[in-house]
Amino acid sequence: MSDEDEGPMEPTEDVIAKQVDEIEEPKELTLEEQLAEALVATETAEKEISYRDADIANMRKRHTQERLDLIRYGSQNLSRRLIDLLDDFDRAVTAMPDNTDDSIMEGITMMRNNLEKAILADGAKKIDVTEGQKFDPKKMEAITTIPPSEEHPLGVVVQILENGWMMHDRVLRPARVVVTAVE
Repeated sequence: MSDEDEGPMEPTEDVIAKQVDEIEEPKELTLEEQLAEALVATETAEKEISYRDADIANMRKRHTQERLDLIRYGSQNLSRRLIDLLDDFDRAVTAMPDNTDDSIMEGITMMRNNLEKAILADGAKKIDVTEGQKFDPKKMEAITTIPPSEEHPLGVVVQILENGWMMHDRVLRPARVVVTAVE
């Protein structure tokens, strides 16, 4: 059997005594050195505290902003679904035959108007788009394009297919339009 198979060897007393002698005893610091070390440690601790205070202040600001956004935009998903329902009411009114009872038309129109009031009360508003207006890709979606003409120059709205809606500064649904463009 070799020495390697036996595992690590225990150090002898001489080796241990030599290692103990090599360990330096901590030297005593003078009062000035102790004071300098304490000042450095204090300065480091003050920096860490100020960084943590700044982190806490930033977290509070971020949390406050997130809560405000939640309150401000919390109903945007519901409003987005109600806008589609409002469009369905508009299509129903348009598709009604001319000989429809006036009381039925009046009831449907009243429900449609109440739905629109509810959407507006939540902070949504229609995107103002008119024919001949310059195309704005931030608020509009070009469904199709037609070549420009003398009547309709390049890059303008020719027809509004579907109204767009915003909630505060966010687009809920872009206005869907026909635009003049080079094909």
